[in-house]
Amino acid sequence: MSKKIAVIGGGPAGIRAAEVAQNNGAQVTLFDAKRSVGRKFLVAGKSGLNLTNDSPMEMLTDNFYGEDVAEGFWKKCLAGFDSDSVRAWARALGIETFVATAGKVFPVGKKSAPLLRRWVHALRKSGVEFQMNHNWVGLEKGERITLTFENLNETVSCEFDSVILAMGGGSWPNTGSTGWWTGTLKSLGIGVGELQSANCGWECEWSKEMLEVAEGKPLHNLDILAGEEKASGELMVTRYGFEGAPIYKLGRSLRAMESPEIIIDFKSVFTREHMIHKMESARRDFFKEAHLRWKLPLAACALIKQLYGEFDSAETLVDVVKACKIPLIKPRPLPEAISTAGGVLWGELDDSLMVKKIPGVYCAGEMIDWEAPTGGYLIQGCLATGTLAGKSASQ
Repeated sequence: MSKKIAVIGGGPAGIRAAEVAQNNGAQVTLFDAKRSVGRKFLVAGKSGLNLTNDSPMEMLTDNFYGEDVAEGFWKKCLAGFDSDSVRAWARALGIETFVATAGKVFPVGKKSAPLLRRWVHALRKSGVEFQMNHNWVGLEKGERITLTFENLNETVSCEFDSVILAMGGGSWPNTGSTGWWTGTLKSLGIGVGELQSANCGWECEWSKEMLEVAEGKPLHNLDILAGEEKASGELMVTRYGFEGAPIYKLGRSLRAMESPEIIIDFKSVFTREHMIHKMESARRDFFKEAHLRWKLPLAACALIKQLYGEFDSAETLVDVVKACKIPLIKPRPLPEAISTAGGVLWGELDDSLMVKKIPGVYCAGEMIDWEAPTGGYLIQGCLATGTLAGKSASQ
């Protein structure tokens, strides 16, 4: 007799878990609180769906972090559905992919809707049942697992052999990823870390004069330090602070600081000696000369001027341009974040992602306490943990 499995959550981790469990011979029902699945998946594809990253495995695993995660877990988990597997899976759905800069893998056309439509169609054809507008409110463990849902003002209960929880974190709540499940799991005695903004902008205290020059302007080719961690790339100056992949990547280090700050090298390709030589005849108007001779952006000039004031020598200015210390206030609010840190603690799960205190219940995706930078790693992590949970639950 086929095992009856429920998947709660229609994001990439949940849909992938349902796919794997169904392919392993289980009878799968996927529940979601919204009217349709994949809403966050669709939002992620608005600017180009970054499915995975083509990095070698050792580099891929280095981009996944989690407090107290078992040694070797990510290598094992990602090996079960690595970047090559993701590309082959998309191809089997009729979607070709390509590798862009920094190893980012996109579907041809970069859109998420065609892939999602084919994916859901394939699951329905294979026998997965979709139950929408089902808001999960309770779980009881007996010989089987009883789940309780609210569906259009009606309470519905049903029994399953195994359950996979894949309800996402707390970012982009309009897609259904609200983090409401944390209270329910805590009531069941499961340890859950506080959900925090990850892959998000950070706030700074900008002056009106600085914003008049710099708001909305990109700063290119930066080297940025947060403690001992370094990231390179482009930042965008916003009305509240900074946005951009490098500061997203540094978020974990910044959250660990009592007084978060970054140190920016605005001219990482030039040595201090070269820059001083370029300014050897300058005697005044050092910001103007830096803009002309170093091609230092006006936005960078305005930022440095706000923090440090005017300069009376090229030597003192170059020291700041090469190591500009910028205090930060806090990360942007959770609903604005691309992803979240925190979630179900690793100590609550075994190597198969089963909840130790409730045998037969598994977790997958962003609701577990892990994080990764943008660049394809987030969806890769969701698909890989969904694969592991689907396999484990259906065995």
